[in-house]
Amino acid sequence: MLECLTSPAIKYKKRKMAGGLTEKQFACRVYDSLQALSCPLVQDLYLQEEESMLELLCCPSALRTDILTWICRRINPKFGTSEAMSAESKDPDGLEKKIAAMSQELMLCKADDLDLIKGKASPQRQLGFLEQLLSLVSGSSGHRTDAEALLCEVFAAENLPHLRQMLQPALDPWPAHVEALYEVPESALKPGEEFPDVFDLLQSTQTQLEQLQSKCDFLNSAEENPAALSPSSLRLAAGDLQQQMMTFSHLYETDLRVYCSREPPNFSAETDLFQRVQQQLLACNTELEMQKEICEASGCVSEEVKGLQTQPRYWSRGEKHTLRMSTAVLHQTGQ
Repeated sequence: MLECLTSPAIKYKKRKMAGGLTEKQFACRVYDSLQALSCPLVQDLYLQEEESMLELLCCPSALRTDILTWICRRINPKFGTSEAMSAESKDPDGLEKKIAAMSQELMLCKADDLDLIKGKASPQRQLGFLEQLLSLVSGSSGHRTDAEALLCEVFAAENLPHLRQMLQPALDPWPAHVEALYEVPESALKPGEEFPDVFDLLQSTQTQLEQLQSKCDFLNSAEENPAALSPSSLRLAAGDLQQQMMTFSHLYETDLRVYCSREPPNFSAETDLFQRVQQQLLACNTELEMQKEICEASGCVSEEVKGLQTQPRYWSRGEKHTLRMSTAVLHQTGQ
């Protein structure tokens, strides 16, 4: 059994030695494989230096554990379900043990080799382990799920005319009782003669549908631009939506869950307190405006008095003097 468990690592070590790659080059190759598989955890990292890639893949961190979890889920979609995770939430190493158990089933390591799972083993061994896991992901990518097969069949090129026909039917879909009425021979009754309410309803509905179709520009432009419903465009949009949802789920689990679980704040029911505060603030603003006007008026009076004392003016006897000099002259004349 030990030979079976260790033989892949020995074979991989021989391949690595034959290739002659350094640890940084090896880390760069594993990082490129993650990006080629569209791993959402590395899509927005934009790492350029090999040293940063080696640190991401070979140093213990929560992101490295999340990458391993993502790889295991790609290999086995039932890995890490909510029921299993809730049962193992009390064990701090529960997730690492589950990854190790799955790796033992794949004959990549032993079930008790937690140092390799946590990122405490040698970089060469960790990178070999990651590359072997990624090779299983790429090898299993050829097996499509039922949902993917259904989407590919629906959006196939030969089925696009049927899809457009469903989006723009030539005949308006009618209820069952109206269809039964429609199948009556024309000679039996005239339109609107026996069921005037139904006829009027159909006429008004047809008019509303025509008005709605004239307002929906995308329905008219679908025939002019058939590429809008191409399988590649829809597949690309679905892939982008999936990546964004996985990124948000990771962000919610790591950062936002703590804040979302808090209780909402309690607001006081005494609204008259806010009304009294508003009235006092309005009174304070009014008083401040009055103080501002008083200061402006006082400044104007001071400027006027200063002008009277310093600017020469014509006083008695037709002589131009300042107020101070005129007072002195009058005082001398009185003596």
